[in-house]
Amino acid sequence: MGKPKDEVKRLLETLPEDASYEDIQYHIYVRQAIQRGIEAADRGELIEHEEVERRMAKWLGE
Repeated sequence: MGKPKDEVKRLLETLPEDASYEDIQYHIYVRQAIQRGIEAADRGELIEHEEVERRMAKWLGE
């Protein structure tokens, strides 16, 4: 992963010319979330599949 400024420049080049500020902010937010997830996985901070299912069942009222 490159420097954040370089990553944003690359991201901007992929967006349509009529992208709104909200579109740009959303794409930056998603990119940050993905990066945080990758870094957490690299640190071994993972949740077992069964735990995810348990939490989802609770959230979904199952």
